[in-house]
Amino acid sequence: MTTSSALSKQYDPSDVEPRWRRFWQENNYFHADDASPTIPYAITLPPPNVTGSLHIGHALGSTLQDILIRWKRMSGSNAMWMPGTDHASIAVHVLLEKELMRAEKKTRFDLGREEFMKRAWAWKERSGSRINEQEKLMGFSLDWERERFTMDERSNVAVTECFVRLYEEGLIYRAKRMIHWDTASQTVVSDLETDDVEEQRSLWEIAYPIEGGGEIIVATTRPETMLGDSGVAVHPDDPRYTDVIGKQVILPLTGRKIPIVGDGILAKMEFGTGAVKVTPAHDPNDYDCGQRNHLEFIQVIDLHGKMIAPAPDKYVGMTVVAARKAVVADLEAAGVLRDTKPYKMTVKRSQRSGAVIEPMALEQWWVKAAPLAEKAVAAVEAGKTKFIPEHEQKTFMHWMTNIKDWCISRQLWWGHRIPAWHCEKCETIMVARTAPSECGTCGGSVHQDEDILDTWFSSGLWPFSTLGWPEKTRALQTFYPNSVLVTGPDIIFFWVARMMMFGLHFTGKVPFKTVYLTSIVTDETGAKMSKTKGNVIDPLQILSGATLDSLLERVDAEKPLDPEAVKKALRKNFANGIPQMGADALRFALARLSTSGAGRIKLNVDRIVENRNFINKLWNATRFALGNLDGFDPERFGGAAQRELFGIGERWILSRLQAVCTAVDTALEAFAFSEAANAIYHFVYDELCDWYLELSKPHLAQVEGDPVKAALRHAVQGVLATCLETTMRLLHPFAPFVTEEIWQKLPKKPELPGSLMITVFPRADQTFVDPEAEAEMQLVQDTITRCLMLKGTYGVPPAQKVEVEIQIPNPAVRSAITPHLAAIAYRAKVTPALRSETAPMAGAARAMVGADVEIVMPLGGLVDPVKETERITKDIARADKEISSIAARLGKPDFVARSPADVVAENRTRLADEQARRERLVEALAILGGGAA
Repeated sequence: MTTSSALSKQYDPSDVEPRWRRFWQENNYFHADDASPTIPYAITLPPPNVTGSLHIGHALGSTLQDILIRWKRMSGSNAMWMPGTDHASIAVHVLLEKELMRAEKKTRFDLGREEFMKRAWAWKERSGSRINEQEKLMGFSLDWERERFTMDERSNVAVTECFVRLYEEGLIYRAKRMIHWDTASQTVVSDLETDDVEEQRSLWEIAYPIEGGGEIIVATTRPETMLGDSGVAVHPDDPRYTDVIGKQVILPLTGRKIPIVGDGILAKMEFGTGAVKVTPAHDPNDYDCGQRNHLEFIQVIDLHGKMIAPAPDKYVGMTVVAARKAVVADLEAAGVLRDTKPYKMTVKRSQRSGAVIEPMALEQWWVKAAPLAEKAVAAVEAGKTKFIPEHEQKTFMHWMTNIKDWCISRQLWWGHRIPAWHCEKCETIMVARTAPSECGTCGGSVHQDEDILDTWFSSGLWPFSTLGWPEKTRALQTFYPNSVLVTGPDIIFFWVARMMMFGLHFTGKVPFKTVYLTSIVTDETGAKMSKTKGNVIDPLQILSGATLDSLLERVDAEKPLDPEAVKKALRKNFANGIPQMGADALRFALARLSTSGAGRIKLNVDRIVENRNFINKLWNATRFALGNLDGFDPERFGGAAQRELFGIGERWILSRLQAVCTAVDTALEAFAFSEAANAIYHFVYDELCDWYLELSKPHLAQVEGDPVKAALRHAVQGVLATCLETTMRLLHPFAPFVTEEIWQKLPKKPELPGSLMITVFPRADQTFVDPEAEAEMQLVQDTITRCLMLKGTYGVPPAQKVEVEIQIPNPAVRSAITPHLAAIAYRAKVTPALRSETAPMAGAARAMVGADVEIVMPLGGLVDPVKETERITKDIARADKEISSIAARLGKPDFVARSPADVVAENRTRLADEQARRERLVEALAILGGGAA
């Protein structure tokens, strides 16, 4: 038997959390055994970018993963959670190059590849360890012995093997095709790495003279690109232009002659003038048109976003923006600018650098995605991988069935170098697992391709490369496929799709059986969190606490675009600083708000405070219990003799305990994190603390010389200890620190393990399920609640004792409630008189409990009828206003259609509650009127 000891007066996460972090890691509790015969349960952590720190999105996704891992570990599975970080090529380049320019006024090209890589690796070591420490602060039980990095040696081997195999199979090729070019980062970016930004621009209409007479008018938002035009397209069926197809126009400002072609794909008769300028080298749609019509490809913008020959000499060296202004001025001077209109258009910008994307045709490395995607589509259709929420599966399938070839080369240095070597003599390209010493065709010197691979190429291998692939390791055999992937919906195409394609192609198995897509965390208004807006909730500030001064200093250090706006928002949102609330409060808040398919979690500090208060409530309830568990021996508790001593309260709370065990386990099986967390929350608050602790108090007092009362006290102690111990096991995956601290202090049988996290997750014991006790207790609870409601309706203070009559004509119901009159008197602060018949009473308030129980509270001498009439009349007016406001909101089709389901449900519940409250007030007013008369 263990000896219980007292908890400190207040829960202090800064004291508790570090101790248990060390304890768990020192005892290696997070490590899973590759050779264990138990059923495996594996999750691979979506690797956070090595560039940053733990943000609220990481906190949400990783909290949900840790809940699953801790739950499955306690359920007997061989639970493995693989940690790691991603090298994040473009993000690292953006950050390092900004720092390099700020500190040394240099670019990466001034340093050279070798020196830049040295600095990148040094920076990675600092940043990567910071991420790990932050994950540990949150209590994430990652298998740290297995930690991986997407550019470690084992990953290098896997990436090379993947590239070479795909090349040998004809699924990787090199070709000149249209790409998105980031002029600031100087690299190709995927269309998934760009943002479509709506901007106000202009639309210019330009007259192109037709050789032999006449003109054709084209419209463009980018007049500078006309310098590279190689044709004008019209619809072949457009009667306005059938007689000019095949003729030449003279391109203004250049004098070049270019053809008019009939192209029904690019040119639309109903759009604009029906004529479209064609610049195949600088627009993806024009590129396709140029190929269909064999037009010349003329590049006039270089990789730095500047004009180059064969543009006229006047414009060469100008930036795109400067050239646009100059070209428009020159067109006007030449008399061919017909009109200028304001025009709102969508502009592609790089997500990382913010630069406007320049479409260009460049020779790059590509993956034939369609054959890989077909396998992934078939696997999902066969149910081998399911998506939660289910509607995201349609999004995935639509993209996969319309997939285009994937450009995998990037013109950066930080990343996996492409395993291809170019002959300097005969230009042969050799793809190999190891570097060749010379050209296999002519014996000439070779050099390795300068480009690196897209970050998502290596990330696509993550679920199996981390387990040792391409080797057939024991870890791969045990933990692949993973059981579940938990990630954000914003990277379905970036990452989930790549892993599905590569996993099936290289292993023949799906990489995970379930894809759980989390909600997106926003501020309390539903707006995306942004440092510029000042509405970011930083999990690290929640863990450590932050003063307003420290937040303002951070703004000065980070230098946002509008620092004063950010500071103003911070003063508004966090005027009193952020209280230190600990990891458990943040974790439990995120879990309670995480409703599958909700789309958004509206989070503010108050929601976290609410859950910190819950933890404090649990802490204080345990302190009370421990103070009353002296003399309790867990080895003597249990068995038929003990159960015979249980009163209705003990039978009821143990039955409710089984219900919450079932609810939590069932919810977690369905990835319903909010349902699981809220089931625990309401059990602790509404049943264990608000009811059972109060019911147990009369039986916990010390007794001397009365063996019957002593035996009853021991039985009640046992039920209280059992409820607390089981609650700690239920709550542990959600709030590991406080539960471990409490569990260690509770009296327990000696055969239990040394840590809560390796105990058994509780399952319902059907022998304690007691519907009769629950029904009887519900009657008692409803009676108490109705008594308190009556007092509240008439403004009687809750602590003021009043007389009530409980009228119950039904003998069976009367017999059921009779033993609980003392509890009713204690909880409701009333003096109850039980009557076997209903009797009218003038000037008395009445309330029904079901169909059989009526509570009557005489008002004579208890309230001032005039004052209460005035107060209730005002309350009715307020209720009318609230009902009108909520009803109007729910009456708007847009609100119901566009708001999250939980928000709509919350408003409907509020409306029903307010309408019921109004009915009670109207009834109360009528009774007061009768009493006054």
